[in-house]
Amino acid sequence: MFEGIYSNNLWSFGRGMKAAVLPVRPRFAVNTADAAIEAALASAGITHVLSYQVAEAVVCGALRLILRPYEPELLPVHIVYAAQTLMPLKLRAFLDFAGPRLKASIPEIGSPF
Repeated sequence: MFEGIYSNNLWSFGRGMKAAVLPVRPRFAVNTADAAIEAALASAGITHVLSYQVAEAVVCGALRLILRPYEPELLPVHIVYAAQTLMPLKLRAFLDFAGPRLKASIPEIGSPF
């Protein structure tokens, strides 16, 4: 069980009116998504991580999604910075660099994985 953004003993399934929160009793808990993914790769059980964190393992066939029809609502991703009268050039360069790459790396609804 990955204890990142999710509760360590409650998992959300479904969307809208069909959403449900169910208790789980993990036998193994970690505090990084990488460790949770490595455990799943080692056949230690299932994990509950964000889609982009496991995308490579799913695409190459090392892992597969087993609860796809019950995925919760997508979480938004934001790049946040302090408001300033003039944006520093380094910040503008970072936003121009990171924004498109972040958007491209996060699957859209209906993605095959």
